[in-house]
Amino acid sequence: MIPVGRPFYKMSGSGNDFIMVDARRNPPGSLADPPVIKQLCARGTGVGADGIVFLESSAAAAIKLVYLNADGSRAEFCGNATLCTTRLATELGIGSNGGDSSFTIETDSGIVSARLNGPIPEIDLQPVVEVRPEVREIALQSGETRVGFALVGVPHLVIQCADVSTVDVVGRGRPLRSHPALAAGANVNFVSRGSEGRWRVRTYERGVEAETLACGSGAVATAILLTIWNEASGAVEIETTSGRPLRVRLERDRTCWKPSLAGEGRVVYQGSLSEI
Repeated sequence: MIPVGRPFYKMSGSGNDFIMVDARRNPPGSLADPPVIKQLCARGTGVGADGIVFLESSAAAAIKLVYLNADGSRAEFCGNATLCTTRLATELGIGSNGGDSSFTIETDSGIVSARLNGPIPEIDLQPVVEVRPEVREIALQSGETRVGFALVGVPHLVIQCADVSTVDVVGRGRPLRSHPALAAGANVNFVSRGSEGRWRVRTYERGVEAETLACGSGAVATAILLTIWNEASGAVEIETTSGRPLRVRLERDRTCWKPSLAGEGRVVYQGSLSEI
């Protein structure tokens, strides 16, 4: 049974949208049950979202983020959900207010540093160690140049192609999402050159099992692989399907990549659950 009257926030991270619930004092309860999540995230008959975020108390950080996909499966990390958590935590007085002061967010993939730069949230992700510039087990199709892999909290394939606007994201992404070469499956990102020095990215997300309007961890995976492929350098500007930009900064040492991600974390509206 869905708790009637439970407050929530609807937020957008560049079109990657979430139901956000403050669960510090009132645990999620049945809201964390997969059938309930599916009802809440259903578009047209529910609130509509790519997933649900619970903000919980943490002994290791200022706040803990628990993220569940629209199908009810739990994800180790979601970049845009973490950007939205950064903004909402600040609004709720959990994080710092103003300036570039950082606070920390506990995720299933580790502790993330977070801050607001003016109105824009930015996070420092856990180091990225597992990167494959080539995935030879995956045959390229017409219009595709190369395919790589990066584990950015969650696994990602990145396929460089001539023009992402012509890609059948669901038709191509769905079988690759569970390709035998990938032990835990992966999100599938398609990238091509965009306008004004940006890169256009479209993503098929597991757990949503559809194309989403943006993917934060996918943007980071894409930036890392574009840099390895000598296609990009410095900060990488990503143009999402929503048209809203994501910005990835990268540092590199001998063992890992240290990425930072900045982008939208917008409160669309506040409400309370009623008849779902």
